[in-house]
Amino acid sequence: MHIEPGVVDAAKIAFSYATAATSVGIIAKLSFDQIRSDGGVTNLAARAVATTALVYSFFEFLPHYPVGVSEVHFIFGTTLFLIFGAGAAAIGLAFGLLAQGLTIAPYDLPQYGMNLTTLILPLFAMNLVAKKVIPAHTAYKDVSYGQAMALSAAFQAGIIAWVAFWVVYGQGVTTESVASIGTFSAAYMTVILVEPLVDLAVLAAAKIAGDNGLMFQRRLYQPAA
Repeated sequence: MHIEPGVVDAAKIAFSYATAATSVGIIAKLSFDQIRSDGGVTNLAARAVATTALVYSFFEFLPHYPVGVSEVHFIFGTTLFLIFGAGAAAIGLAFGLLAQGLTIAPYDLPQYGMNLTTLILPLFAMNLVAKKVIPAHTAYKDVSYGQAMALSAAFQAGIIAWVAFWVVYGQGVTTESVASIGTFSAAYMTVILVEPLVDLAVLAAAKIAGDNGLMFQRRLYQPAA
């Protein structure tokens, strides 16, 4: 989901600052909601450290490969959401992405606003989908494959849509840009198929591990209040 350098030139990149500011506002809202409903600042901070480390590891150590105008990554946004909560997942995506740029890929830093938007807005959409497809009486450890698939589809489809937007915004609608979007979208389908299986495996492990009120979000083990 990294937007390759040059896809959006310097004359147009300022728009990404506005979308990044919106993303920061969403992170703040999701974080405040989690602080208020699930353990306070200390718990959110512990989960944010964990998610940041995991996102950084996902970017650097899991298989990833360039496809056209972007890269295919296994980010496991739904897994982070289900285990740690929306606020912690949002912070982890933002800071994990930033740490990756600062330490490994400084050439990605000019695109940080675009890449942040490409992750955070789909996470926000997935949070809304979760409220629709997972009943309030269902703890997240008990979600079905279909429910996990719905979350993954919402998150990954959002990533694909934002990548497509940045390509069209930067390069216009051309045969080449449309083809590159199609190639990237087809490659990303593998992520949508794999991620729900990982979600269920991690949730099964969480059942065995038992409740951890500091590290794992409350909804993982308990129905919504």
